[in-house]
Amino acid sequence: MADIALAHADARRTAPLPGAVDRRIEKSAPLTRFVLRLPEESLTAAGAALGLDFTAPINRAVTSGDRTALRLGPDEWLVLAPATDAAIPGGLAAGLAGRLFSLVDVSHRQTGIRLAGPHAAAMINAVCPLDLGLAAFPVGMATRTIFAKADIVLWRTSPASFHLEIWRSFAPYVAALLHEIGREYPD
Repeated sequence: MADIALAHADARRTAPLPGAVDRRIEKSAPLTRFVLRLPEESLTAAGAALGLDFTAPINRAVTSGDRTALRLGPDEWLVLAPATDAAIPGGLAAGLAGRLFSLVDVSHRQTGIRLAGPHAAAMINAVCPLDLGLAAFPVGMATRTIFAKADIVLWRTSPASFHLEIWRSFAPYVAALLHEIGREYPD
């Protein structure tokens, strides 16, 4: 568990997750994370500025190149990009000049875990109340939910893989719980 705790000092560090080695569970690549809030009349301009479609329905992810926007509410997105992508604040400021919007860098606050494999949905459902069947939670769906006692953002990236966004302070807890649940499911 100390490996993830050490990551607090450097938000871009890629430390191994705690627990036994489980190839299904890994820390995501270093990402820059922004919470973007903007009114509906600015969606097209923001999309043009960042190369993303901000008009996607609520609880959906859109990806273009290395950037992804998860629409979490009517006026709220979680924007994920490589840690080396420093163009988001300037691009939005230029593209939305004279318009209201809020962009907050939460890279220091959050980290990501990727979970993949034929039992990924069952492992999450062990402590998450959502219906993760493909019909109810298809590829590209993203939402806030709980994972046991931790708030997470859950994004289905393929039929058998998920990306979990977690506050850094909860990452050791979530990772250890995933490792424990993973004992019930073969690789």
